[in-house]
Order: sequence, then structure tokens, then C-alpha cells
Amino acid sequence: MATTKPAPSARETELLDRAYAYSLTHGLADLSLRPLATAIGSSPRVLLFLFGSKDGLIRALLARSRTDELELLQEINSRYDDAPGLEVIARELWSWLAAKERRPLMTLWVEAYGRSLVAPEGPWADYARSTVADWLELLATAQPEQERTSSRGEARRTGVLAMLRGALLDLLATGDTDRVTAAVEDYLAN
Repeated sequence: MATTKPAPSARETELLDRAYAYSLTHGLADLSLRPLATAIGSSPRVLLFLFGSKDGLIRALLARSRTDELELLQEINSRYDDAPGLEVIARELWSWLAAKERRPLMTLWVEAYGRSLVAPEGPWADYARSTVADWLELLATAQPEQERTSSRGEARRTGVLAMLRGALLDLLATGDTDRVTAAVEDYLAN
């Protein structure tokens, strides 16, 4: 008989939101429950009760960050009745990714992506693969049907995704928005 987890309580949701805000500033790699609990007005025991373990809390925080990303993808998708083309969607994505107010979220994304590659059995499991699939799905919807189903179309959207990820890493490392945006524009123009 299958069981489902009950909907989170208001307190669990509140603490998750506070923990998420904390993780955007402090990261997840070296997360310690005691400083986190103090910072968000809770206790390690309450966090363990609500999330089961530190790994359970990290999984919940990763799911919360992925929700932010998926909301972006759905928002962009909803703007178009027809496939607008990879270049249009890539420019919208880049504009969203490069916005200064999203640097904490993007830094957290890079941390979680990297951790899922080096610690694939832990709470990070499947994070990188899942985000690649999400972004490729959005890019596919930007392509006309004939292009979308072709191997060339798949290669093109994979290249656009790789370029955006590389540009994001460069931007986070240097903060040079103008230079990196010019490189994104140059890539998309060709």
C-alpha cells in the first residue's frame, strides 16, 4: 500500500523558506544545523523532526531551488503560442540568469550541480541530470517541430545549453556582465 507524505505544515514551509534564504547566502556544502537553526529562529531538533535528517533538509532545499528554476521555465514558455526559436529563448534565459539579483540562486545552483557530480549518492543525487533535462525541455519547445525532433535540433539546443552554463560560470567568477553578455550575443548571432 503506497503512502504519501502529508502536505507540509505552515511552520515547515516557513522554516524551509528561511533555510532557503540562508542557503542562498551561505551555501549548502558546509551546512551545519546548529548555526542554520539559530539563524532562522529554530532548533536543530525541530529541523530534524520536520525534515528527518540533514540530508532530508538538503534535499528539500534543492527541491525549493529547482522550483524557482521551473517557475522561470514555465513563465518563459507561457509567453509564446508558437516556437519562438532557440535564439529568442536563449536571450530571455540569459537575461534572467545574468540579473544581479539572481547571483545567489545561480551560485547555489552551481554548488548543487557540482556536488551532484562528485557525491551522486547523497542528497545531491540526480540534481545535475534533472536540471539538464529541464533546460533541454524548455529549449526544445522553442524549436519548430521539424527541428525539435531532428538530431541536428537536439545538438543545437545542447550547444545553446552548454554555452549558457559556461557563460554563467564565467559571469559568476568575474562579475563582468558586459563582456559575458557580448559573448552570448556573438554566439547566438552565428
